[in-house]
This record gives sequence, structure tokens and C-alpha cells, in this order.
Amino acid sequence: MTKLKYWRWMMVLVAGSGMAEAQQYDLLLQGGHVIDAKNGISAVRDVAIANGKIAEVAEHIDASKALKTVNVGGLYVTPGLVDIHVHVYTGTGERNSYAGDNSVPPDGFTFRAGVTTVADAGSSGWRSFEDFKQRIIDRSKTRVLAFLNIVGAGMRGEPYEDNLLDMEPRSAADMALRHKGLIVGFKTAHYTGPEWTPVEHAVQAGTMANIPVMVDFGADWPERPVSDLVTKKLRPGDIYTHCYSGIRHELTDDGRVNPGMIEGRKRGVIFDVGHGGGSFAWRIAVPFIEQGFLPDSISTDLHVTSMNAGMKDMLNVMGKFLAIGLSLDDVVARSTWHPAREIHHDELGNLSTGAPADVAVLRVEEGKFGFTDMYGARMDGTRKLICELTLRDGRVVYDLNGITRPDWKSLPKNYKSTSDARWDAVTPRRRDER
Repeated sequence: MTKLKYWRWMMVLVAGSGMAEAQQYDLLLQGGHVIDAKNGISAVRDVAIANGKIAEVAEHIDASKALKTVNVGGLYVTPGLVDIHVHVYTGTGERNSYAGDNSVPPDGFTFRAGVTTVADAGSSGWRSFEDFKQRIIDRSKTRVLAFLNIVGAGMRGEPYEDNLLDMEPRSAADMALRHKGLIVGFKTAHYTGPEWTPVEHAVQAGTMANIPVMVDFGADWPERPVSDLVTKKLRPGDIYTHCYSGIRHELTDDGRVNPGMIEGRKRGVIFDVGHGGGSFAWRIAVPFIEQGFLPDSISTDLHVTSMNAGMKDMLNVMGKFLAIGLSLDDVVARSTWHPAREIHHDELGNLSTGAPADVAVLRVEEGKFGFTDMYGARMDGTRKLICELTLRDGRVVYDLNGITRPDWKSLPKNYKSTSDARWDAVTPRRRDER
């Protein structure tokens, strides 16, 4: 090798090294208003992402250090939303069942609402969880976690959910211990009898596996009042969902929050929205919030009925709490960091350095909007949330208006690719790469 060739080669190496050092980030979101409850941030910040993780959050990050820079000025940058009450065990073909046709495929309804993590709320039990895992969890781009139904057969309606003999704490706990971190709790729901057995067995399983219990309290019986549930039966960290339904005397006849719920909160019981198709009424939620009883977490209870009725999606439910009077910071906290902690996944719901780069970029539209409850009653609001961009593990999985994309006229005549797979989850592969 001649000296001239040697020095040219060395210059190429140095230049390449400098470029690699300069582009230390895969993606930079620049100029957005970051809301991160865990870290107490509500201000304009840049967010840098590398190798699927949050690499830096700062007032200014040099764009030359990033492979791709996206201007998100005027938008809100939040952790990926965490919805801890959904039903996504679909594909079995079972009619009128949350382990079948009542559930929805997660990827079709999550990313477009800024949701990156969901917890299925009891659609499967210990007898069916492995099928749910193989059929949905292992195949979804959305992070799918699960509350395991205390009923071994899962959420399949009568007679399954009334079968006390199929509520086996030991079997349920063993399945949860086999899948630590994936099974985040136990669920009891829809029981129509007066016995406490479903709750007691779910709590026993939760104690064995050291994870929380989520309760949909089923039919209203005087033998098991909601006040006893949250003051005597549930443990600190257990979750009462559908807290604004009003179906089980959450609001007293004189319009006050049930004193048992106030006491339950003092004991550490968590109160979750779980909107669904029949569990959110303005006449309950508004007086609750006026009396200072805010939800600990906002969730959808997503299923085939709720998504086409008053619930619609996570952003619509969040918009209802904006309409009632909560601040955007409050609403985001209850849709990110709060639910992440409730399911013992503190790595989620925040933008800390090293956290998974699950990110939602939201637009707040101003105008006149209507939001309806389970009965079809409307409340008007002036703000509506729209998801512009969703990242899952640092890669773009939803981009409403193409803000991460180049203008087509700027590309080569016969372009077949527009980006780099390090930040783009949907880059089409060329035919010769398939």
C-alpha cells in the first residue's frame, strides 16, 4: 500500500468514526412539551433514543448526534400510555366470550391511541393462559401483560364464571409464578352469587404469587357490600376497577362518595376507571371528582362493544377527565406512571434514561367536542387528544401525519425505502430481502 493510499484509508476510518460518534442517537424528538410524572417534568424538552431505550432528556440536544430528528414542537411528548384493563384474548372463535369474539386484536387499537402496554383483565384463566400467550401475547407488537382470571376457564360467561369449584388459588398462583412479570395480577369478575369466594380465592392466589388482585365486583348483593370489599377483603395495592359505575352504591343516596371507598383508599386500595360499555356515568364521576376522589389510574375496558359506544379508546377516556376539569399533567400521570406502578412494572410509564423507549406524541385540539357515558349522556368539552406518533422500543409504530417521513419529491426517482430500521418498524423490505 502506498503512503497516499494509506493516508486516504486512515482519513476514511477517522471520518467514519467521527460520524458514528456524532450519530450516537437513533432518533431525536425535538421541541415537544414533555410530561413525565415519575421525573416531575412538564416542560419543553428534547428526547433522544438509542438502541430502543431513552438515552437523554434535556433542554437542548444537538440534532447532528441523531440519525433521525423529528420536530414535535407544539405537541406533547409522554411515555407510552399504559392501559391496565383491556380484553384482547381473541381468535378462539368462541361466541359471546371474552376468551373469543368479545375481545379485540391489540395492535389494531393500541398504537393509534398512543398505548404501548396493555394488561388483559382476566380473559384467560390458568387453564387457558398458555393458549392466550401463544395466540396473542407472543405475536403482538403491543406489550401485552395479563391479569389471570381466578376462574380456571377464564372469562367465558355463565356457567364458567359462577363455578366456585374452578376457582383454585394454588393452580392460579403456580401459573403466575411460572410467568413472573407477564402475569401481573389476578382478576375476579361478573360473579352473580352472594358468596365472597371469588374475591377470597383471588386474594389467596395474589398472596401466594405476591401480585395484586383486580376486582370487577359482579352483581350487587347486600351480603357483600362494596364498603366491606375495600375495607376488609382487599389488600393494599389491590385494585377496584369500574369505580365510577354507580352500580354497587359507590355513590350514596345523598350524593356522597361511599365512606367505605374513602377508607379503602386510606388503606391503600387502588381505584381504576375501567370505563367499558357499562361502567362509567357522568352522574357518578362528576360528583366523585368534585369531592376530590380522583381515579388512581385511567383505563378503557376495551372490547368489541365498548370501542364502538361511549368509551371508544384510551384518548377519548382521557379526554373525559379533561372535560371534567383535570389538568393534562394529571390525566397523563394516571395513564402512564400510575398504572405502571400498580402492576409492578416501574420500568414503564416514564422517560427515565435507560427506560424502554415507549413514547406517545399527542396533539391537544381546541374546539367543541362531545363525550358520552355508558347511558349515552353527553358532556361537552373544549379539548380533545389526538395521537400523532407512537414509538414502541424506540421504533415508529404509528405516524398519523407522516411527521417522521421525507417528502416524496425529495427521494430518488425509483425509491423503495425511506428510512432506517433502527428507528422505523414499518420500513418495507425490498423483494430481494424477503
